[in-house]
Amino acid sequence: MSLDPKIAARLKRTADGLVCAVVQERSTRDVLMVAWMNDEALELTLTTRKATYFSRSRRQLWVKGETSGHTQHVHEVRLDCDGDTLLLVVDQVDGACHTGDHTCFDADLLLG
Repeated sequence: MSLDPKIAARLKRTADGLVCAVVQERSTRDVLMVAWMNDEALELTLTTRKATYFSRSRRQLWVKGETSGHTQHVHEVRLDCDGDTLLLVVDQVDGACHTGDHTCFDADLLLG
């Protein structure tokens, strides 16, 4: 299994082959988190509808919620106009943040 060449050709990746993924909850439109995807993670996400990311610290793929149960069912994947950011629209089960918060953006309001 490999990423569709037409999609792969449109991606602008970082030097280490990653694309930024912004994750938005379908029902609330809350921005839940930001993660990274390589081609394999994107292909698995498109194929399974289970949000799959690439961990930069562990240097491996991870399926969101595989160990915690806080899963993301993917409804849409969009590519931005520059080809360097993906938007995933998901149904989130429980908190999206590794801290257990609903979103990774609950903790620090810098300007409101």
